Amino acid sequence: MKVVTMDTSKCVGCRNCELACAFANSKATCERTESKIKVNHYIEEEVLIPMTCLHCEDAWCMNVCPAAAISRNEETNAVEIDEEKCAGCKMCILACPYGNIHFDEEKLVSTKCNLCEGNPRCVGHCVAAALQFEEAEEFAERSRKKVDMRLAETMKNTCK
Repeated sequence: MKVVTMDTSKCVGCRNCELACAFANSKATCERTESKIKVNHYIEEEVLIPMTCLHCEDAWCMNVCPAAAISRNEETNAVEIDEEKCAGCKMCILACPYGNIHFDEEKLVSTKCNLCEGNPRCVGHCVAAALQFEEAEEFAERSRKKVDMRLAETMKNTCK
């Protein structure tokens, strides 16, 4: 299963991901408000965190939707919202523990990342390669190796 992964140590805050997403979703205005990915800036901590839908296996948003407007795309594995079925009740927004579902005030429906039908534009326009579209297990293995290397370095320095 492929997912959008984020290496926050590489993010430079250019927000190209937001613009690429906005363009893919609005086609006309290219307003950042149309973006389904947001780069969160934490100035005091000097951290930039790009965040978008994680397409959870047990998607709370999908489970809570009273209109059955949220389903999993069998091809892309994306959790998607059918705007035609969405009642605009915002239950999915309340259910998402990551805050990655937004409300379209014009259309009066909830909206979120749909992985651009298996080709996330945000990833393709990330100049720092902070975003990747990869197998979840590959990301997990790489993350484990990074932690192992940091732990080994810490132990090496403290055991001298």
